[in-house]
Amino acid sequence: MFRSVILLVVLFITCISSAQHDNKLTATLNAKSKEIAIKQEFQYWNSSKDTLRAIFFNDWANAYADKNTALAKRFAEEFKKGLHLAKDHERGYTKMVSVVDDNYQGLTWEYTSGRDIVKIELNQPLAPQTTVKIFLTYKVKLPPNKFTSFGYDNFDGYFLKDWYLTPAVYDGDWLLYSNKNLEDLYTDITNTDIDIVLPRNLYVASNFYESNSFISDTVQHLTLKGRQQKSGELIIGPSKRFTKHITPHLTILSDLESPRYDEVSTGVSIIKVANFIYENLGDFPHKQLFVSELDYNKDPLYGINQLPSFVRPYEEQFQFEMKFLKTALNSFLKETMFLDPRNEKWVTDAILNYLMIKFVEDYYPDQKLLGKLSNLWGVRNFHLAKMDFNEQYPLLHMLSARRNVDQSLTTPNDSLIKFNQKIANRYKAGLGLAYLADYTGKAQVDKSVKDYYINYRLKPSTAADFKFIVVENSDKDINWFFDEYVSTTRKIDFKIKKVQKTPDSLRLTLKNKQGTNVPISLFGIKNDTVVSEYWFNDIVDQEVITIPRNDEDRLVLNYDQTIPEFNQRDNWKSLNGFFSSNKKLKFQFFKDAEDPYYNQVFYVPVLGFNKYDGLSPGMRLHNKTLLERPFVFDLAPSYAPNEKTFVGYGKFNFRKYHGRSGHYVTNYSLRGSTSHFQKNSRYSTISPSVGFGWRPSNLLLNKREALILRSVNVFRDVDPTLVTEGLETDPDYNVLNAKYYNTTNNILNYLSWSIDAQYSNKFTKLAYELEYRKLFESNRQFNFRFFAGKFIRNETAGVTDFFSFALDRPTDYLFDYDYLGRSEGSGIYSQQIIVAEGGFKSKLKYPFANDWMATVNTSVNIWRWIEIYGDIGFVKNKGTKERLVYDSGVRLNLLTDYFELYFPLYSNNGWEIAQPQYDERIRFVITFSPRTLTGLFTRKWF
Repeated sequence: MFRSVILLVVLFITCISSAQHDNKLTATLNAKSKEIAIKQEFQYWNSSKDTLRAIFFNDWANAYADKNTALAKRFAEEFKKGLHLAKDHERGYTKMVSVVDDNYQGLTWEYTSGRDIVKIELNQPLAPQTTVKIFLTYKVKLPPNKFTSFGYDNFDGYFLKDWYLTPAVYDGDWLLYSNKNLEDLYTDITNTDIDIVLPRNLYVASNFYESNSFISDTVQHLTLKGRQQKSGELIIGPSKRFTKHITPHLTILSDLESPRYDEVSTGVSIIKVANFIYENLGDFPHKQLFVSELDYNKDPLYGINQLPSFVRPYEEQFQFEMKFLKTALNSFLKETMFLDPRNEKWVTDAILNYLMIKFVEDYYPDQKLLGKLSNLWGVRNFHLAKMDFNEQYPLLHMLSARRNVDQSLTTPNDSLIKFNQKIANRYKAGLGLAYLADYTGKAQVDKSVKDYYINYRLKPSTAADFKFIVVENSDKDINWFFDEYVSTTRKIDFKIKKVQKTPDSLRLTLKNKQGTNVPISLFGIKNDTVVSEYWFNDIVDQEVITIPRNDEDRLVLNYDQTIPEFNQRDNWKSLNGFFSSNKKLKFQFFKDAEDPYYNQVFYVPVLGFNKYDGLSPGMRLHNKTLLERPFVFDLAPSYAPNEKTFVGYGKFNFRKYHGRSGHYVTNYSLRGSTSHFQKNSRYSTISPSVGFGWRPSNLLLNKREALILRSVNVFRDVDPTLVTEGLETDPDYNVLNAKYYNTTNNILNYLSWSIDAQYSNKFTKLAYELEYRKLFESNRQFNFRFFAGKFIRNETAGVTDFFSFALDRPTDYLFDYDYLGRSEGSGIYSQQIIVAEGGFKSKLKYPFANDWMATVNTSVNIWRWIEIYGDIGFVKNKGTKERLVYDSGVRLNLLTDYFELYFPLYSNNGWEIAQPQYDERIRFVITFSPRTLTGLFTRKWF
């Protein structure tokens, strides 16, 4: 009773005097010019205790105005260049005409640095609990919807969201958040009337309700009203797509549908979802809930749900209901809960994803993650096929945690990397409430979610308000949830070290491997049936615990996997003897999710190629699961038919993550490979190494540093009947190599430099390389590369150029490059180029330097993927004067780093295009590395 009284008092104090602003707009849409002329009358209510001398308004429509807005810079961080390169007529912007007060005196205004927030200076200070009227006249030029979904499409459709000026929030400080395409506009609660004029052939759907409409000869007039809402969202198009669904508790306006799900079944599912939302949250305070396909496309169900429709693994009913539930909950919470969406979004994420988990538990408890695919031959034996649908939440959250790029739930929304912002942090938030419900009881958490919604809907609230309600409704100490789980990235990881058995009890030692003070569950299992369950807390290091014996044959931590634990491979102990405790070896095709009860080894056919080995089929064996793991082995023996022998590679790698920033990772590696570098001539390498990585605390900067120390040991067997450059050197050699990288990866300005030091018994050398790329607003990209190398000591000078710097085709004595024919001096294989060392494309006479070399490589595109290039530099050999070298030509950059063609034009050789056998002078880049290709797609997410 006392707790309830405290709760009511706190709610009363925080919610009194919640007056709203009044906003009236008259808007006219010009379909030809794609402009909206707006006259806005805004009555601002100062609900604070401070006197205001200026007011700030969000003008997110102006975020498309130029390449220096916060939105354009955000896109650059995500490797999107569309807005940066947009033409003037494609840019959206706001053109202010006049800003006056209620005395019709002009007001001074200016944009803040992000270019999408307007500061308006008041002529008279605005005292607390008083109002001021501001009259604004402006035009909004809409952008095409190719940058974001906002704007117009090519089919007379318009999506208007955050399209007019809305008041920024003041809570003692102005909370000014620029548009970064994160769907997190923070605006005050407002009563808004919109009178909009638009062509008569268009239909309008909105989160506001339509109070009046009439049609004249060429236009229609609509009046839309929103009470105690944020901003009006309008979807305009030439056809009427939206249907109104009236359920017992909720009126829904939606265009969500499934092509294979009939209309009657769709209606039944919508009622089912609406009832679920009402039962778990409560009444919706507005006249209708707006649920659109556009909103779903901005925030879809990530994962297997995004497969093409012809391979959708789920029944249509389940697919539609999950899609509708997520979109409806998103809209429901956005329209009713007024938290800070930039800094406290984790609260609504937690509620939404918790209810998503609960919906599946209530209505689809047997739904598998792979759906119907789980029963297919060849798939059903995978651990992924046996996982329940809700197990995707810890799987995808852990995808981020295992890569050491996870971020706390309290991290501001605009500081999250894309994968965390879209997936991992949202899933972690929902999992957290499910974890809490498992620990304290579902009834308490369900009640907390509903209490929070009922008491704070349409009222400003904070994460502290949510915490207060959750803590008050729990009969256990749950401060760990907010102090450890929410506020930090500390991992949860427990293990059972040992178990001692007596006739009536079990004495087990539990180890907290990370020291994160959170509760852990323990299950007793017999024949895959739970026979006992316990919770233990306050284990910060190691504890010995005694439990009664209930005929269990296994003890398992976190058996139901409601706890997002970092490593579950050591969570169980068998009680049937030593050998039964050992994990069995399990061979599986390709790759799978991590199965904690087996030692998984994956196999996949591979096919290698070079001129000497031919097409080399083989079998790759590795232990890489969908989640990154500390220790990885990767072996790929192959058969080389040309040489009638085996070749391949093997590597062992151990990765140790440290802090969040600074020196964050150390890699220990042992690699080996063997192949042929000429007919009947084999090379083998063994290379132990250690690498150190550094990064800044702001992961969005895409800046990385690395230092790699390695010893490359090369062993060669050379056919004695062949005359090769390899005969001029010892067949076996060792090189100690230290290389430092510093890279800032940005689509507009890319900068990378490195220092490379090598030492062997024959030479000591240093090299420096710098690469810079600049993308201009005109879509011209300028590429610049500088290389300089110097021998400190070279005992091979004048004997062989095997270890010398090369202008156009390094000898690759460290065997780092994927040459198709590394010893070829003529023919198609010799035309392969790997841009390294000198980086030249023309084959010049005397292309090696045994003293020093300095070169510059440049290129600029002239039309799409057609570029012109030019290289210049100096080559110095011992005993001779330095020599000027240069070349130029045309580059077809068809797929960067994968397939490129170089056509030399002019060089030290003269006009190459006019010389015989020109086709032999054309150079090409070709790469078969899947890792490089996947990096092009994953870089924007991580």
